[in-house]
Amino acid sequence: MNKYKKIYGVDISKDSFDVVDNEGNHDQYGNEAKGFSKFKKLLGPDSLVVMEATGYYHYSLAQFLSASSIPCSVVNPLSVKRFVQMKLAKVKTDKADAAAICAYAQVTELSMYSALEDIQAECLQIYSLLEHYEKKRTAIKNKLHGEKTLGKPSKAVYHSLNRVLKVLKVEITLLEQQLVELVKQEHSSQLKLLKSIPGIGIKTALFLIVVTNGFSKFETASQLCSYAGITPTERRSGTSIRGRSRISKVGNKRLRHLLFMCSFSACKYNLACSSQFKRIVAKGKSEKLALLAVSNKLLRQSFAIVKSGIPYDANYRSTLMS
Repeated sequence: MNKYKKIYGVDISKDSFDVVDNEGNHDQYGNEAKGFSKFKKLLGPDSLVVMEATGYYHYSLAQFLSASSIPCSVVNPLSVKRFVQMKLAKVKTDKADAAAICAYAQVTELSMYSALEDIQAECLQIYSLLEHYEKKRTAIKNKLHGEKTLGKPSKAVYHSLNRVLKVLKVEITLLEQQLVELVKQEHSSQLKLLKSIPGIGIKTALFLIVVTNGFSKFETASQLCSYAGITPTERRSGTSIRGRSRISKVGNKRLRHLLFMCSFSACKYNLACSSQFKRIVAKGKSEKLALLAVSNKLLRQSFAIVKSGIPYDANYRSTLMS
């Protein structure tokens, strides 16, 4: 339970956020400065705003509320999902999600959001912009492919699309360079440690440091794996239900994707990961399942190596990987 008279559940997306309070009132605002200011006018001294951790989209609003000294809590999406399942709710809309978050907040002890440090906030903004550019680049490549499939595209269309691709490539490269410089300002040693792990590339190392704020947000490797959404879940009940184990997929999608891509290289050059992959496949499991297990292993190695301060050693065994 909590002490606040007014509780606002917020379901936030890229362009907007829906708000439902504990009296059932609903409204929607733009996910930008103007929308934040408009929402702020609604909040009184006894108000609490609760939202899910949704990639990058919640950071700007959470930072704004924190800077305005308005109590705010950012909760685990998995906890809210389980709460909704317990209530047997079947409606899935932005308004319904906001109402579910509000209901969850009314019966749960919540921890208050702590404002991000300036460098981490700036890095997350860069990642948000990178995601936008990457999606735009993919869309243009798909359009080019579609034009070629339908027939030879006109020179004007071809040159125009390629010109945009070149501009996007330059912008993405500059942003990635900026990320490296920002991370090196405070976490240069962690970046070196992560890059010592066979399979972990520079992009994954950077993202890991940024989203964990230098690995300070998690006390155990298991917590970090849960955050990434690569912990196995098992469907088993009595003697009749024997579902296949699978990852939860509730977590940071970008981190999960980066780790999965790293797992291919880790299977070749990382001794522990290679052994695990072969062992799982030898049991008749799918290669995809084995690669997901390798992703989990990589994340546990990363946590242990950063926390210990000891670079990767194929023969080293750490108690921090649990």
